Amino acid sequence: MNIYLITFIAFLTGIFASMGFGGGMILIIYLTIFAGVDQLTAQGINLVFFIPIAFLSVIMHSKNKLIEWKKIVPAIICGTIGVFIGSFIATKTGPEFLSKIFAIFIIIIGFRELFFKYR
Repeated sequence: MNIYLITFIAFLTGIFASMGFGGGMILIIYLTIFAGVDQLTAQGINLVFFIPIAFLSVIMHSKNKLIEWKKIVPAIICGTIGVFIGSFIATKTGPEFLSKIFAIFIIIIGFRELFFKYR
């Protein structure tokens, strides 16, 4: 697999993610369907590319005073713990199970987007 192509796709998904389009999901779908990467590796790649995007987003939103630090610090702590637990579970379950869970998640989100209104 061409590392330059992956980097370019990651760059585009970073742009989409910054605009709220769910770039990480696009990257995972690309890697698993078109690039032939297994689900677990694709999720790992997605997490690696998420780190600099999240860091830049925090800087930009912090400059615009859009971050309530008292609320976000507990979320960061819980999210970090969740990453370690999720990584452990992902390595124990295998890519076939993760693919099925991810497909179910995508279907649920799709139905939610189609049939429920936002408040």
